[in-house]
Amino acid sequence: MAKAASKNSDSSANIGFEAKLWLAADKLRNNMDAAEYKHVVLGLIFIKYISDAFEEMRAKLIAGKGDYAGSDPEDADEYRAENIFWVPKEARWLHLMASAKQTTIGKVVDDAMVALERDNPRLKGVLPKDYARPALDKHRLGELIDLISTITLIATATEGEDAKSHRSVDLLGRVYEYFLTRFASAEGKNGGQFYTPSCVVRVIVEMLAPYKGRVYDPACGSGGMFVQSEKFVLEHGGRIGDLSIYGQESNATTRRLAVMNLAIRGIGADFGSEQADTFRRDLHKDLKAQFVIAKAFEDLLPLRASA
Repeated sequence: MAKAASKNSDSSANIGFEAKLWLAADKLRNNMDAAEYKHVVLGLIFIKYISDAFEEMRAKLIAGKGDYAGSDPEDADEYRAENIFWVPKEARWLHLMASAKQTTIGKVVDDAMVALERDNPRLKGVLPKDYARPALDKHRLGELIDLISTITLIATATEGEDAKSHRSVDLLGRVYEYFLTRFASAEGKNGGQFYTPSCVVRVIVEMLAPYKGRVYDPACGSGGMFVQSEKFVLEHGGRIGDLSIYGQESNATTRRLAVMNLAIRGIGADFGSEQADTFRRDLHKDLKAQFVIAKAFEDLLPLRASA
């Protein structure tokens, strides 16, 4: 009996690491509003993830085995060919860690974000670049970097496992989704602008049953519907790439969250050229999508009303 209790305790500890990370990060928030703090935290989690993915690939290139024989670990095209973001030296997490205790850490992070956008067109205009602002406590920023450094966001794929599919279900996805949920809760009703509760998302995706084809969400928020749709595909024996993702969002800040949310999972998406209100200017008006999130909401409303 005692042994079983210990096993359950260990399981709970493993499942709850996101909550422990949140509590530690929230202590560093000081007097900053959740709406502002979420960009500080999520931006750092994003750069930690893509740096981890980069370093994983870089190690393979350095080893030079099999398909990677003769590869150059400093050739950006080697990474892009594997759908991995190229991370220049000034944006690598080890560089941020080494600078975490310096008073210039805010500028170091901003420079890293600028470099990532410069070398990765998909991220242009997406990443937060205001870590150097005077209002952000640099000592707490350094502590936050140290905290995020304690978590390995890339778990090694098992032999024969597809790397892209593996990355979609690793620790980063859990951390990112959990933090989005908590920030939405902390912001109250305004949090609903970028986050739909996961229980609602799951019901809608199950109704749509998007095994393969084009999925369109005309008011996509931070992209949770797309993440859940990809999970649905994987759970039913499909692969990332079986779905073509299209989205639109009127809030520029929320749109950036959506781009980051999908980018960390290796999910390609077309969010249009900029933020826009679908009802006033539909950027995907000629799209013939098999699955439309808005239609699923309409189908769900009578069920909610009769409940």
